[in-house]
Amino acid sequence: MKIIKSISQMQKVSQALKGKKTIAVVPTMGFLHEGHLSLVKIAKKKAAVTIVTLFLNPMQFGPKEDFSTYPRDERADFKKLRALKVDYVFLPSLKKIYPEGFQTTVSVSHLTKPLCGRSRPGHFNGVTTVVNKLFNITQPDYVVFGMKDYQQLLTVKQMVKDLNMPIKVLSGKIIREKDGLAMSSRNANLNKDQRKMACSLHRGLKKVKRACAKKGCHINTMKKVFLSEIPKDSKVVVDYFECLDAKSLAPVKTHKKNSTLIAVAVFFGKTRLIDNMVV
Repeated sequence: MKIIKSISQMQKVSQALKGKKTIAVVPTMGFLHEGHLSLVKIAKKKAAVTIVTLFLNPMQFGPKEDFSTYPRDERADFKKLRALKVDYVFLPSLKKIYPEGFQTTVSVSHLTKPLCGRSRPGHFNGVTTVVNKLFNITQPDYVVFGMKDYQQLLTVKQMVKDLNMPIKVLSGKIIREKDGLAMSSRNANLNKDQRKMACSLHRGLKKVKRACAKKGCHINTMKKVFLSEIPKDSKVVVDYFECLDAKSLAPVKTHKKNSTLIAVAVFFGKTRLIDNMVV
């Protein structure tokens, strides 16, 4: 496994590979867990060369968000990626990705309006801008994103389509802990009590799925069912509960089998967790 920090060197490597070997890229912000590693495994099966990017992107964090406390452990990340025999790790510096005078952004309009787009203004412009830059640097044939960040996955697919990028966007399923909590780097910031309460996200989603077995389940019923699992605690705050069309992210009021996305975001103390389920 080769670690590359220089943008020009990464571009040189990618350009030399292009046309000779297929390249799959897994963009991450580091502090890797089994969810990330499952995406790496997909990449390795799909392409001859696998590149994992490690870049904690400040542009997708708001001024009051958790950039400064976001967990980091490069040494552990390298160990995990070596075990999977990743070919390259791209580890650019903040100053190289956003040099002095940087002023260009990439945005996707419609898909980024609901959910995290509404509660985290500017977040997705940060995502699409940095992802676009990483694609230009690594020149992938395939990229892999997880379904836990469902809105991000759809947004990247739309950007690739709209900008005629010769890239296939692959998706990996949500990887969960034994108790159902979706794996997330932010889980490390939960204390013991918060970690126990966070399991309510998946319990609530499963309860909604059972409720949706009844034809035409209304959003008000689904929300009530979900909230019945969320602890009544002053430090547990629901950011959103939304029912949307799984393809367009347009709001829906009643459940349609296998095409309705139930997406949630909840604060446990200062840690904001997201989860979703297509029902």
